[in-house]
This record gives sequence, C-alpha cells and structure tokens, in this order.
Amino acid sequence: MTSSSRIRRARRRNSERGVTAPSNDAPYRLISEVTFGEDVVVHPFTNLYGCQIGARTRIGPFVEIQRGATIGSDCKVQSHAFVCDGVTIGDAAFIGHGVIFINDNLPRATTEAGRLRSPGDWERQRTTVARGASLGSGAVILGGLHIGEEAVVGAGAVVTRDVPAGAKVAGNPARLLTASAADRMSDQFVGDAG
Repeated sequence: MTSSSRIRRARRRNSERGVTAPSNDAPYRLISEVTFGEDVVVHPFTNLYGCQIGARTRIGPFVEIQRGATIGSDCKVQSHAFVCDGVTIGDAAFIGHGVIFINDNLPRATTEAGRLRSPGDWERQRTTVARGASLGSGAVILGGLHIGEEAVVGAGAVVTRDVPAGAKVAGNPARLLTASAADRMSDQFVGDAG
C-alpha cells in the first residue's frame, strides 16, 4: 500500500467519524478523533488523538497531543513537544521545541495498597496558556498553572507557578526577570520564532 493510499484511507476514516483532516499530506501520523480548524498543517511522526486544533495552526514533527487537550488558532507547536490531557493553549501561542506539559504533580505507579493506579486514582491538573504566550524550547510546565497573555517563558525554564500576563520568566524554578534581564532576553532564549 502506498503512502498516498494510506493517507486517503485515513482521511476517509476520519471523515466517517466527523473529523476534518489536516490540510497537508505527511507520512507516519497517528490521527484519531481530532477536530481540526481550517488550514491546519501536521508534520510527520505525530500522535494526535481526541484533541482540538484551531485554524491555521502548525504542528511540528514528533509532537504528541493527547485526548482532552485544546490548541487555539494560529499557533505553532514545534517538534518534540508533549501536550497532555487538561492543557488548553490560546490563540497565537508559540510552543517551542521539546516543551513538556505535566498534568499530575504527584505521579505514582501504584496505590498505597500496591495495585497499579487507574484513571480514577489521580486528579488531573488543568493548565492554560493564554493568547500570544511564548514557551521557549525545553520548558517544563507543571500542572494546574496559568501562563498569561503575551507572557514569555525562557528556554529550559521549569514553571512551578502562574506567570502573569506580559511577564518574562526564566530559570529553574522559573522566576520573573528584572526589566534589564528581560530586555537582554532574545529570540535565542525563546526558541525558533520563525
């Protein structure tokens, strides 16, 4: 079976489920029960399932977006990002290479009784990224947080607290930058802004 016939078959299956396919063809994508806006581009080697992706958004290679996540319109999600259940990303947000969202701040494999934990044994933490926010490459975002509108999270930051609108944070744990440090923060710290 050729790549194009696999894509046509996947689009047919998605259409039968009421799901619109991305606007581009690419090999090796797992796309299941996804709601797409118009003109969404999804690159190869992606796993998208049970999520919503807004119009004109670009999803890079090796990205996983889980069931229950929502990505707004006009966003860029760069390669190797992981967006888990409970994450909502607003319009025009930039998610840099390798950004990781966490939705369980106290992960455990088993219960106190020693049995494997099931979905009912943990509480999902919801995280929101507001319109126009930029998360630099390699940032880790703990669960239950809000990243404000137009905020900038520096590359490699570990975000453990809410980030106010327009703020610039960096470091581990992420801290608010002073005005002079924020002025020196360039696109290289945020990631590929292009």
